[in-house]
Amino acid sequence: MVTGASRGVGRGVAIALSQAGFEVFATGRSIASANLPETVQRIPCDHLDDAQTAAAFEHLSNGLDILVNSAWGGYERMSEGGQFTWPLPFWEQPLHRWTSMLDGGVRAAFVASSLAAKIMVPRRRGLIVNISSWAARKHMGNVIYGVSKAATDKMTRDMARELAPHSITAVSLYPGLVRTEAVLASGWFDLSNSESPEFSGRVIAALWRDPALLERSGQVLVAAAVASELGVQDVDGKQPAPLMLDTA
Repeated sequence: MVTGASRGVGRGVAIALSQAGFEVFATGRSIASANLPETVQRIPCDHLDDAQTAAAFEHLSNGLDILVNSAWGGYERMSEGGQFTWPLPFWEQPLHRWTSMLDGGVRAAFVASSLAAKIMVPRRRGLIVNISSWAARKHMGNVIYGVSKAATDKMTRDMARELAPHSITAVSLYPGLVRTEAVLASGWFDLSNSESPEFSGRVIAALWRDPALLERSGQVLVAAAVASELGVQDVDGKQPAPLMLDTA
């Protein structure tokens, strides 16, 4: 299951996992109109609504191997009234951004992971991937962004501790600069070392097949670094250089 798969990284992960042979369930508020292959099963879901999230998991009658938490509303409404509000100091930030990032992101991942664990624990297998970023470690854009990503990484580490006796892995995954619809439309970025939206999904598929997967539980994984280690290439045959703390 991939949450927040209507667009961006989530959509790319859903596509890549389907191409890798997984039966993929994709959720999102606008998933019905998302550009996804027919092999991906779409489940309309607003992850701010716990009842909708619970209903989405009822589709998983055959079990669940991988949950990718990509639902996150932080990049919505970055400009308001003609002003680009994303980089404003915390006392000038619109408060809806807290709801989008913390409730629509961190809390949504917690609820989905809780439901996933109830399926995975009896089967003693599974992988939970929380999409995060270097904003957990350095100031990037605004305070709320950093809080949401730091909370995601802490949640991942503590989940991994409690899942360890059940042989289930939880990791945070840091994509690099991803050629999402929004990034391409902005025209602001140097794309020479960018990643396709599918790249992270290719990395997740390789992680699932890695015999040492459980040893990575609780870790922060940089997608491009794991790709280099496991021999994963992007859709264009390239291997992007990992963005690290000093270059992100």
